[in-house]
Amino acid sequence: MLLTSKIKSVFVAPQKDRTGRLLMFAFLLLFAVTAGAAKGRPKNVILFIGDGMGIGAITAARCAGPGEDGQLTLDTMPIVGLVKTHSESHLITDSAASGTALAAGRKTQNGYHSLDSAGNRLPTITALAVKLGKSVGVVTTDAVTSPTPAVFYAHIKQRSKADEIAAQLMASPLTVAMGSGKQHFVPTMGDIQGRQDGQDFTVLAAQNGFDVVYEANALAASNGRKLLGLFAADGSGPTLEAMTDKAVAVLNVNRKGFFLMAESCLPDKGGHRNDVAMVVKGVADLDTALKGALAFAAKDRRTLVLVTADHDTGGLGVLNRNKQNPHGAPGWIHQGHTGNMVALYAYGPGAEKFSGTFDNTDIPKIIARLWGGSLD
Repeated sequence: MLLTSKIKSVFVAPQKDRTGRLLMFAFLLLFAVTAGAAKGRPKNVILFIGDGMGIGAITAARCAGPGEDGQLTLDTMPIVGLVKTHSESHLITDSAASGTALAAGRKTQNGYHSLDSAGNRLPTITALAVKLGKSVGVVTTDAVTSPTPAVFYAHIKQRSKADEIAAQLMASPLTVAMGSGKQHFVPTMGDIQGRQDGQDFTVLAAQNGFDVVYEANALAASNGRKLLGLFAADGSGPTLEAMTDKAVAVLNVNRKGFFLMAESCLPDKGGHRNDVAMVVKGVADLDTALKGALAFAAKDRRTLVLVTADHDTGGLGVLNRNKQNPHGAPGWIHQGHTGNMVALYAYGPGAEKFSGTFDNTDIPKIIARLWGGSLD
């Protein structure tokens, strides 16, 4: 009503006042358009998960990169929150239970992938996306069958059953899946360990329209409308940035939108080893991929970008510099996960919903409501 009355006043004002009022009208119109874009419903959602990426990990990456007075890409995101990570069974969660919270909006016991504690299947944000006609994808610098990506397409009690998780991936509606873990998709051949049941899912994937790629160059050259990337686990595969950019390009073909989860695994692996250099690299990998996603979102204006962690690993604290650590000395609590809260960053339509302190289960529920749906 206020904006309407302001608009009317422009056209009934005396001539001498119209110039100033027209300028005011232009400002109000720009504000309204900008506010509408910020508070509208996103068509697309890109969720970045830094596995084990506690606030200490982010601080260490900032100090080692742009410096303590500088900014990481994630520091430029306008909305920031804090997330509680406990599972239903433990204060200290594992990646399966915390991933389930982020995928299905429900607490469960450690080890369970998108199942409740009674073993019942939980509806996920990816399933809702498909129901709404959207395309879905997961990319990770870890195995594509590891818990964080797996909770978005699989329902299983044990992470060790990677062959079964791979089978569920093949039966899922994913348009894009990328990571390592090729051995769970191909049969055992000679000295090469693979699936014991003899199935070759790469052949099945190709028959179902997937472009199956194994190297960074093949990914860059791919023009497939569906994509399965199975890369080496030695770090020679494509970067998270390359996987995320390609995934967005493939998924964005769908006019109804998409959901993409992109995971950086090294903050967790480095935290378990108390290896601050590995942690910093993992955060930097995510931050670099995030830059491209934010550029896409700024141009698209219909994409919500979120960054969070499934849990903190190692309880890293950044101490004063010393000769061995010119960017800040690491102080570790231990080599496991912690119950510390983690950060949440948001940009794009609906981002304002993510300001404050949340339970991790709130994140997919808010996404669902922004899409006009529900995970209940």
